[in-house]
Amino acid sequence: MIVPASQGLLRLNVGFVVQRNRTEKVEIIYETGPIRRVLVVDDSRLQRRILCSSLKRLGFQITEAASAEEGLEVCSREPLDLILSDWMMPGMSGLEFCRTFRQMSGDNYAYFILLTSNSDKNDVAQGLDAGADDFLTKPVNPGELRARISAGARIVGMQRELSDANRVATDTLDKLQEVHDSIDRDLMQARNIQQSLVPEHTRKFGASRVSLLLKPCGHIGGDLVGMFSPGLGTVGFYNIDVSGHGITSAMMTARLGGYLSSTHFEQNLAMKPHTYHYQLNQPEDVATALNNRLAADAGVEVYFTMVYAVINLYNGALKMVQAGHPHPLILRKNGSTEYIGDGGMPVGLMPGASYQQFEAKLEVGDRLLLYSDGFTECRIEDGDMLEPEGLLELITKCDPNQGGQEFLDDLYWNLSQVMSKKFGMEDDVSATLFEYGCS
Repeated sequence: MIVPASQGLLRLNVGFVVQRNRTEKVEIIYETGPIRRVLVVDDSRLQRRILCSSLKRLGFQITEAASAEEGLEVCSREPLDLILSDWMMPGMSGLEFCRTFRQMSGDNYAYFILLTSNSDKNDVAQGLDAGADDFLTKPVNPGELRARISAGARIVGMQRELSDANRVATDTLDKLQEVHDSIDRDLMQARNIQQSLVPEHTRKFGASRVSLLLKPCGHIGGDLVGMFSPGLGTVGFYNIDVSGHGITSAMMTARLGGYLSSTHFEQNLAMKPHTYHYQLNQPEDVATALNNRLAADAGVEVYFTMVYAVINLYNGALKMVQAGHPHPLILRKNGSTEYIGDGGMPVGLMPGASYQQFEAKLEVGDRLLLYSDGFTECRIEDGDMLEPEGLLELITKCDPNQGGQEFLDDLYWNLSQVMSKKFGMEDDVSATLFEYGCS
């Protein structure tokens, strides 16, 4: 039975037997797996001839080298599966050869066997440190050589399977990175689009002012703030927090930005045409209209909380609807504070839900703060949530002489100082500040 060496089989001739007056050559076939190409390095021509003779009978492809330097040249131009090298040679020793080979071999792993005249433990330790896989004592026994090669074949096979798996993993990670980079670019563009929903962060209405804060916890967020006025001494403003995070929430904020447009009044559900101008709808009607609009969209399972307020700039009369959102906070000119509102059902959570508006009154110099639960549910250093009481403490740390955007930025900075470093910013943070008669 003749087996080509290219099939990765180790062939051993064990002699002849007589069967029915016939003499037949008997061969035992041993699988060697990935070991096919062998380099023999020895300064002794006789020792090389003995080793090569045994290896050729086993069916391997043999390359010879008379020195370690010559062996390195072979290694640099030919892929190898097994190297048999004498330890003691003039010039570069087998130990140095092994160490140099390991440094240059890269992904092409070859099994390295050092040939030595003794098996001193210190020599073995040195060889292992240099990268040798196994040792054979000279003179080499053919049976032991075959056994060591068979053991090496298993190691080389596992090493190459691992290399193949790593290569596949690396290629997969590279592809995933490409996809991630593409998504990241899309998200950055989505962030720009979402920021365009808030074209201005502060705006004056006569002697009063509305200022907005929007800090998403990722590239894009699910919070939305805004303001609009049809004139006639009234201003509408809101703070919205869409359920969930990520792309779905961001898409909903984009829809809501259209429903509450500050530039296209004909699309704004909070407005209605009246003779030659627009006027603001009642807050409770706005919440109901938004709830009906979401309920009419089959398959949409997103809801949001909201505070929407309308202010009469002439007398400070407030009308508001609170739909599951944190309680609005009045900051009085005299330094007192007051949480107002009765809660209410989130918008889009239940078809046919009804909403009740409530009223309050601002005096000149008073401020109204609408904020998302990114403030009150922010985890602080001890792991607890900030809560409404903690928000009041943050406000007391703000410069009392600051107003508008500076006040909101200061408030957010104070929040970042008490925010848990372990958990970080887990939710979007947003706020709307209305200042009545601020100048």
